Amino acid sequence: MTPVFDPHLALRTFNAHGVSFVVIGGFASVLWGSPSFTYDLDICYERNAANHDALAKALRELHATLRGAPAGLPFVLDAKTIAMGDSFTFDTIAGGVDCLGTPSGTNGYPDLIAKASEVDLGDGLHVRIVAVDDLIRMKSAAGRAKDIGELKILEAIKEEQAKK
Repeated sequence: MTPVFDPHLALRTFNAHGVSFVVIGGFASVLWGSPSFTYDLDICYERNAANHDALAKALRELHATLRGAPAGLPFVLDAKTIAMGDSFTFDTIAGGVDCLGTPSGTNGYPDLIAKASEVDLGDGLHVRIVAVDDLIRMKSAAGRAKDIGELKILEAIKEEQAKK
């Protein structure tokens, strides 16, 4: 049974463990006003030892398993594993969670956090979301067919922001 997508659960768990991250991908687009749907949460995480440890602890609390991995594949979810990789796709009790160290078209967390905005998602849940310009840059660099329509929406959101 696939868990119901609950990005707030994942984000609260990351915050509770002190993970340094910025929300990217489809959920960030939705937070900026896109009418699109997304069924997973994408984050860009800061790559340093303390954050690798915090991220691994949060993911273990979310009962994360590697998405698409064969059953029985040995996988230790700890700071060392996070440090040795860059991008991970997980299934969790909160739904799909993708953790990217260096998203396409970026230099990672320091690049994206510089222009990120803090948003209040209610009930005291505050997160940083990537700037629209950076979302456009990432989706353009990824070059996926599914991003073409979203790029048009993000350009329209950018135009609206410029008017304000």
